[in-house]
Amino acid sequence: MRRFTWFNATSLTLGFAFLYIPMLILIIFSFNASKLVMVWAGFSTRWYGELLQNEAFLNAAWVTLKVAVASSTIATVLGTMAAYVLIRGGRFWGRTLFSGMIYAPLVMPEVITGLSLLLLFIGIGLDRGVLTIVLAHTTFSMCFVSVVVSSRLVSFDRSLEEAALDLGSTPFEAFRLVTLPIIAPAVISGWLLAFTLSLDDLVIASFTSGPSATTLPIKIFSSIRLGVSPEINALSTILILIVTIGVLTASLVSKRSSLKMQADERAAVRN
Repeated sequence: MRRFTWFNATSLTLGFAFLYIPMLILIIFSFNASKLVMVWAGFSTRWYGELLQNEAFLNAAWVTLKVAVASSTIATVLGTMAAYVLIRGGRFWGRTLFSGMIYAPLVMPEVITGLSLLLLFIGIGLDRGVLTIVLAHTTFSMCFVSVVVSSRLVSFDRSLEEAALDLGSTPFEAFRLVTLPIIAPAVISGWLLAFTLSLDDLVIASFTSGPSATTLPIKIFSSIRLGVSPEINALSTILILIVTIGVLTASLVSKRSSLKMQADERAAVRN
């Protein structure tokens, strides 16, 4: 067993410091009373109050939330179906092409994806707005859901499904009552990953959004070109809090489901 040396401790400390100290500074200065971002003038929650009265940011946040919920839900359904077909479908005509189309957005630059979708929407005459952003985010986040769910299906014990079929369940009932509850942590993790990717996306949304639909990353990016305001620090702090809560919730749900599954397996062995 390798010892935890001072070099490993130093590298780990520097790595975490590089990642999290800028976030910590941002959170601290979101409570700054001064209009100057990096000049501390005392503790205040003033900018959170002004943020809640900023209609432009609130509208952008509402559009972003709607897009994230809709796109992540659709991506989770389609990604789970795609993963099930790839893992359980065996060999079928066009499997390689289907697999390539599913995983292509993982390695495709976002600029290319955004430009391609923009040309597609223009070609079919679809006005850019919330719908086009949802379709675009579904396209690039579906592959991430498929990867997460596929990794769970690979290690899934198919004898449980076979037992359900032997007891009279239809294939759909076996999937709904046996398979889906077991892979639920992976499905939930995929949904949260797609949700986070949608919240964070700037490049693809900038290609596929229209004047009537501005997402929060686009609004923040256009605002900081004129200088970072304390309101943006407050908004970023709220986003960090939301993402943190989401990650912790997903981890707790996944751990709880895993412990429950292990307990059920031990009970089945004893019986």
